[in-house]
Amino acid sequence: MDKIRNFSIIAHIDHGKSTLADRMLELTGTIEKRHMRDQVLDSMDLERERGITIKMQPVRMRYGEYIFNLIDTPGHIDFSYEVSRALRAVEGSILLVDATQGVQAQTLTTLNQAREAGLTIIPVVSKIDSPLARTDEVSDELVQLLSVGKEDILLVSGKTGVGVQALLDAIVERISPPTNPNIDVFRSLIFDFKYSNHRGVIVFIRVFSGKIKKGEKLKFKVAGREFQALEVGVFIPEEKSVDSLESGEIGYIVTGIKEPGVASVGDTVASINDTSPALTGYEKARPVVWASIYPESQDDFTLLRQALLKLSLSDSAFSFEEESSSVLGRGFRAGFLGMLHLEIITERLHREFNLPLIITLPSIIYKVIYKSNAEAGLAGKEKTIYTPSFFPEDHLIDTVLEPWASVVVIVSPEYTSAVVKLLYEFEAELNDTESVGTMRTALNFDMPLRELMRGFFDKLKSVTSGFGSISYTLSGEKYAKVCRLDILIADEVVPAFAKVISRLQIESEAELAVEKLVKALPRQMFTTKIQAKALGRIIASRTLSGMKKDVTQHMYGGDITRKMKLREKQKKGKKKMKERGRVNIPQDVFLKMIRRD
Repeated sequence: MDKIRNFSIIAHIDHGKSTLADRMLELTGTIEKRHMRDQVLDSMDLERERGITIKMQPVRMRYGEYIFNLIDTPGHIDFSYEVSRALRAVEGSILLVDATQGVQAQTLTTLNQAREAGLTIIPVVSKIDSPLARTDEVSDELVQLLSVGKEDILLVSGKTGVGVQALLDAIVERISPPTNPNIDVFRSLIFDFKYSNHRGVIVFIRVFSGKIKKGEKLKFKVAGREFQALEVGVFIPEEKSVDSLESGEIGYIVTGIKEPGVASVGDTVASINDTSPALTGYEKARPVVWASIYPESQDDFTLLRQALLKLSLSDSAFSFEEESSSVLGRGFRAGFLGMLHLEIITERLHREFNLPLIITLPSIIYKVIYKSNAEAGLAGKEKTIYTPSFFPEDHLIDTVLEPWASVVVIVSPEYTSAVVKLLYEFEAELNDTESVGTMRTALNFDMPLRELMRGFFDKLKSVTSGFGSISYTLSGEKYAKVCRLDILIADEVVPAFAKVISRLQIESEAELAVEKLVKALPRQMFTTKIQAKALGRIIASRTLSGMKKDVTQHMYGGDITRKMKLREKQKKGKKKMKERGRVNIPQDVFLKMIRRD
């Protein structure tokens, strides 16, 4: 165990975690140079396309006589739950800060998580080869943030490999080996898992005591299910079978269990004869936004359930439960950690399972207290609303409670006034400001979660020329002045496009919704009216002109009355179609409506 070092890399998004991991794998000979590629630990196509890490990825490296177990983590705030799980499986963390950007909001969040886990922190400044690098200034920021000496900060370039050797040596010197509990009973903590059609559930574990070999009987202590270890192995980074896993190591166990819901993150995998309490696991992920997912055809309901189950086996932060709508039929209400998480899941459903789906616009949780004169069975009661289409009419509502968030935004001083104006637009309440080094200012404020999810991050990037960074935590509930906005297409309400909005934003949100839908919706055979309705009245309206066909193009010469008759017949047909026709909404329109421009 003295030769084992378990660590993770934590940083703000796009600060170079995956590139640094690539150089470590190359320098330790884990992956031969001829087999190297960029973002080698990012296995999903979406990760490569977007240039971000979505899933944590463990990998085992040999550095001389030492064994390194690295867990590469995401940097985007939506995937902070992945980071928190990785930190429970290691003894140390590399805190990576981009030399061109300095300390960012998510840097502070991940640093606090690592400190709470009691990890050794190795401060590293990356991208020192960039012509825009502010290496000395950023190093000073880390000195102030961590209360360390400047000599303790390592300078590296993941792109060129400069400083990576010194970082590997620092990992050996500064990060402690796993503590030896001197217990023979096998006990381990699940920090992630995945599902294989052939091998069943495969759990990713950190071993805290004892030893496990292939074929031994084990049990999930929380779930209470026994199973046999069909295979044990490590990640190099692909799965490789080994004879055994011992205390202090990170690896996987193939359970052979093909039932969903048996394994869970934070459960303890232990020997059959272990009678001690389960290891302390993880807090359950708390969804921030919700959206409903319905199959376009109810015949695909079972296929959709299976697809969601498979996704939940590879993403423990994703949760869903069945719901039904009088218009859309049977579907599922799904919870996500943020807007990017929602977009990733919907994109995976589309790519990996090729199911035609209806996805409602995202919403947060509201608690509605009905008026005393509301409908029978509802009067004076409190109800939790997840889906905008179920949000009650205004005349039934007495009080609405909504979640708020405590937010930190870090910007250069010249952008501070622009951000303060933005806070007013998004109903935020500024608490205080403080300096981060000599070049940036941190603004601490509270705002409705509803407004945070209404494209605040995009607007922040716009007013700060792309340099603003944000981090947030949920902070409680407050009273809300909101109402439901319905979208009508050809005079028919489309529940999937309903949203709950601030009364202050009714006109602007209505105009935005109909304008966006006019651009996204394909033209129909008849003229289609698109409207936004709230508080019992139409707020915004647009008309999508119908496709036209020249029904007389095959005619040459002859009496003009023949052409007039054909055109009159076409006109009557268009009128009937408008009265009886239904608008077919393609799946990509739902995805376009979810995304903010």
